[in-house]
Amino acid sequence: MKPLKLVAVSAGLSQPSSTRLLADRLAEAARRHLAEERATEVRVVELRDLATDIANTMVTGFPGAALREAIEAVTEADGVIAVTPIFTASYSGLFKSFFDVIDNTALAGKPVLIAATGGTARHSLALEHALRPLFAYLRAIVVPTAVYAASEDWGTGGDGRTDGLATRISRAAEELAGLVLRRPAAAERIDAVIPFEQQLAALRP
Repeated sequence: MKPLKLVAVSAGLSQPSSTRLLADRLAEAARRHLAEERATEVRVVELRDLATDIANTMVTGFPGAALREAIEAVTEADGVIAVTPIFTASYSGLFKSFFDVIDNTALAGKPVLIAATGGTARHSLALEHALRPLFAYLRAIVVPTAVYAASEDWGTGGDGRTDGLATRISRAAEELAGLVLRRPAAAERIDAVIPFEQQLAALRP
């Protein structure tokens, strides 16, 4: 049985980057949950390294080799972790541009875990008003738990009203693993599609 493929997309701009750190932690947590059932290969796509290629593709429509490989990794993955810094209450332009150059049907039915980082907890709702609608439009299956990490979240255990970052990471990763393991293979999904004419014929007396 082939290993599962898990791809984390990090739109962090600095090095080191809290966005990359969050992507790594989510990917490792998901890999641990998946490893209980299947071997899993993890890859991280750093959009910072592809920024020029992404901009050129937006203008020309033709991705370079490195960007094309990254797009193929994301579209062929069994599960995706998408992490962006939050700027001006929304995802970064680099993050959005990357998903703009991917065919808008390529993520249909694919499990996606959304996450973000920011300087203040006030930006956490961007996950729900920006990222979740984006992936819903792309018809991905977005896990229920979205993970936001503000500066003060790192190394804390939460309080009486909120879980700590480690707990949220584990819960979201477990949800992603569950969706990946329950997702049928491509051939099974195609076989399950019943032509409309056949469905109508079944209704006739």
